[in-house]
Amino acid sequence: MSILEQSSKSETSQCTMPSDMKSPLRKMSRFPYAAAVLCVAAAISSCAVQGQQSASATANSNSTTVLTWDQVRTQFEAQNPTLKADAINVQEMKAEEITAYLRPNPTFGVTADGTQIAPNHEWRPLSGTSVQPSISYLHERDHKRELRLESAKQGTEIAADQHADLERNLIFDLRALFVQTLAAKAVLDLTRAELDYYDKVLEISREQFKAGDIASVDLDRLELQRVQYEADLQAAIVTLRTSKIQLQQLLNDRTPVEQFDVTGPFDFAEKLPPLADLRQIAMENRPDLKAALESVQQANTNHKLAIANGSTDPTFSGWYTYNSSTNNMYANQTVGVNVSVPLRIFDRNQGEKQRTLLDMDRNAKLQDASVAQVYSDVDSAYAVVESNVNLLVPYKQKYLAQATRVRDTISFSYQHGGASLLDFLNAQSDYRNVQINYINLVGAYLTAASQLNLSVGHEVLP
Repeated sequence: MSILEQSSKSETSQCTMPSDMKSPLRKMSRFPYAAAVLCVAAAISSCAVQGQQSASATANSNSTTVLTWDQVRTQFEAQNPTLKADAINVQEMKAEEITAYLRPNPTFGVTADGTQIAPNHEWRPLSGTSVQPSISYLHERDHKRELRLESAKQGTEIAADQHADLERNLIFDLRALFVQTLAAKAVLDLTRAELDYYDKVLEISREQFKAGDIASVDLDRLELQRVQYEADLQAAIVTLRTSKIQLQQLLNDRTPVEQFDVTGPFDFAEKLPPLADLRQIAMENRPDLKAALESVQQANTNHKLAIANGSTDPTFSGWYTYNSSTNNMYANQTVGVNVSVPLRIFDRNQGEKQRTLLDMDRNAKLQDASVAQVYSDVDSAYAVVESNVNLLVPYKQKYLAQATRVRDTISFSYQHGGASLLDFLNAQSDYRNVQINYINLVGAYLTAASQLNLSVGHEVLP
């Protein structure tokens, strides 16, 4: 067997030859070399197709999920277990409205009387027994049911606003982790770029050492400095991974960390909305302020209910008797009615009336405190955002470009003998400090913007 035929046999044993190629090969059996060449080509083509399919399947299985802020927020609202558990509490409060508006149940009773218990000349114990079925009903006065329902509805509204306030705070935590992840990605990209830049500097320095332009100790110091860049790179990788894990915890996401990522603008806006407008928006949108106002209204309703509960509720009863009437010898079937009214001499619900009256005053003061807290939150968050913008503007307009220019100039001078090694290392350190400070300031701005959105109760800054 020739070498070409052996190669053809080996290739076809590893990959499956397409069925549509077998018929032409049979016809070319009288040309063994041509058949062998065609067989090898078909086998290689089949292997290539199978390899592409395998690579495509592997790529699909290892695809990374990249989420924007809107997608992160949507997934959080749909999957966060804390938020979903609190939403069930709102439904429970809604169910209590049914209980609050229920009427009292009527009471059914049966009374047996007239049974002989001792013989008296003649023993007929059941001949004089009369059975009296009765029914009674407590009638609630002074709109007690309506007031209970109103109080329960107000409790549901308070629970709904408290749920919205919980969501507001959790979204702030979510946004903070989202910004932290973006900042970690920016630091990682910067660290990798610095390491690449420094490796190029080392390559040039090694060539200079070979040419005798720099001393061995200077090259050693440069190579030892690379350890710091490697440590910074590993620290940035760990920080990014930790931020992703914390973000996934809030999202209740089980995607492997390597296949999870977020994206979004990592920048700042120089113009801010007027503070007066933000205060007005906060007064209209803060759910905790709405809950405080509704608590005042519920306290008023509860006080009215306490007064109503101090009133008397009559109980109406009626019964039927099959027996002779003592007043009417011809009446064997009789009915009776009864009305009982409690005498509220001692208990007129005085304590509950006083408590609810004090609770009205307490909730009114809590509402005032909530209003003051809203103004304080908005003003404080606005001041932090404004301060970050004032720091970021000169960085973007001047310091970033200046740090890059100084680093490149000192590096060029050092490579041509115009600057010392210490000057070169200091320039590298200054460049990194400026870049890191800028990234931290942008992260601080985005976090402060999230704090401002939290204070306002509405997204006013992206």
